[in-house]
Order: sequence, then structure tokens, then C-alpha cells
Amino acid sequence: MNAVQLIALASTVSLLAGWRLYLVTFAVGLAMRFGWVALPEQLRALDVLANNWIIGIAGLGAIAEFFADKIAWVDSIWDAIHSVIRPIGGALLSMAIIDGGDPAWQVGSLLLGGGAAFLAHAGKAGARTLVNASPEPFSNVVVSTGEDVATGGLLALAMANPVAAALIAIILVVASLWLVLAARRALKRWLEPKRPRTG
Repeated sequence: MNAVQLIALASTVSLLAGWRLYLVTFAVGLAMRFGWVALPEQLRALDVLANNWIIGIAGLGAIAEFFADKIAWVDSIWDAIHSVIRPIGGALLSMAIIDGGDPAWQVGSLLLGGGAAFLAHAGKAGARTLVNASPEPFSNVVVSTGEDVATGGLLALAMANPVAAALIAIILVVASLWLVLAARRALKRWLEPKRPRTG
């Protein structure tokens, strides 16, 4: 992979970690273990992600996250707990992919990964809080399943075409943030007290 592809892969993985940290860690660990992602030689020290224990823990976390994310308000509690964990995880995943030999690249990859994961997490958590306000329980399951499918699909695409996956991931995150802001404005207008008409 060239530098542009590595940056695109790191961006996509970090963004997706903001949605599904454990699934992404599990998939990246498997990819590193089986050689699906060709990493530069200097990053072999970060093969810790391919460790059986890390893959196992990430797999258990992915299962827990899958079920927690389907239950209204449990997913909001899960998101609140992971408000710090996901950005840190995104930053570490980004650093595992981008060349860490140069201190400038190390800092850049940490900022890129942490920022991307936080942006995706904020969009997801905000949108899911609004979905939880819905009185019926099915919308939460539908949205959560959509996030599962999008994460898996974009991870697969990132392995095959990192640049295309990064562009799609950025569009999805921007769209989710726009939806959150639009929904909050609508909710604010709806909750404003009605002023009595004069005259």
C-alpha cells in the first residue's frame, strides 16, 4: 500500500471505530494475523492486535456491543461509557496502520484517528439518542442493524479499496452529523412554548 492508501485505510478504520470499536479491532486483528492488510515492516511491533487474547477480547466485546446496541437506552448508556474509549481506540488503530517511525507521523496519526473516531461517535450517539425518543422499539433495532451492516461493508471495502471506503465513510459521518443537528433544531422548535396570539 502507498501512503495515500494507508492514510485512507487508517481514516476509515478510525471512523468505523467510532461506531463499532470492538468489531473493528477484531476485524483488523484478524486482517493483520492472516496478512490481509500489508503493513510496513516498521509496524511489526504493533502486531499486538493480532494476538489471540486481543482478538478474543475484541470478539467478546463485539458480541456485547451487538446486543447492547439493540436495546433502547442501553445503547445510550453504552455510548456514554465509550465516549472516551472509542476515540482512544480509533487513535491507536490509526497509529497501528500509519507509519509510526517518524514522530510527526505518530502525532498526526493519533490526531487523525482520535478525531475521526470522536466525530463518528458523536454523530452516532446523538442520532441514537433521538431514535430512542421514538415510542416504538423497532427503529432502534433497524438503525443498529444498519450500522452493523455499514461497518462490516466499509471494513471489507477498506481492505480492497481504502480510498473509496474513506470517501464513503466521511460522507456517512457528515450525513449523520447533519441529521443530528437538523433533528435537534426541529426538537427545539417543537419544545418552545407557544406564544399566545395578541390582537
